[in-house]
Amino acid sequence: MGRKLILAIFLGLILMTVAAPVFAQGETAAAGEKGQWLLISSGFGMALAAAGCGYAQSRALAAACEGVSRNPGATDTIRIFIFLGLAFIEFLALLTFVVIMLLLFT
Repeated sequence: MGRKLILAIFLGLILMTVAAPVFAQGETAAAGEKGQWLLISSGFGMALAAAGCGYAQSRALAAACEGVSRNPGATDTIRIFIFLGLAFIEFLALLTFVVIMLLLFT
């Protein structure tokens, strides 16, 4: 057998040994009770969505400014498409917010 196969088998056995306690969990929280992990993960998810939205909007506006500087005659067309693109990008962050609110209050 090759060294890579032996290493893969050894790594698989170690991972199965480490993952075994996960399957021996006790009772979960009651259905109506919201855990602290939901609050932490929803805040982290919204932060990631806002960061991604801000980065995407900055890249889109930079590309639009570069396009206008290269072809000033297409300013109106670029403006229409940049507003449409910014609306779609912002929709992703708002959709994340709505999903988080549904998880928290239902």
